[in-house]
Amino acid sequence: MSHITFNPAAPKKSANLSINADLLQQAKQLNINLSQILEQQLIEIVRQAQRDRWLEENKNALDEYNRRIELRGTFSDGLRRF
Repeated sequence: MSHITFNPAAPKKSANLSINADLLQQAKQLNINLSQILEQQLIEIVRQAQRDRWLEENKNALDEYNRRIELRGTFSDGLRRF
């Protein structure tokens, strides 16, 4: 669910972006690697979007499971000693 899979060895592809000019200048002065930063942040954004999608797609099943546990408990309820 939260594990993003992509090929880290895939070739790089150019992309056109529009960035605030002042912010871009400051990043360059600080030797910030924009490609690396974008890729790292994009991984997190994609991971969260995939998680949200999975939760939405499985909402009914999760709700039903939670209702069943609330009504009947879990198998281990009678076995636990804590």
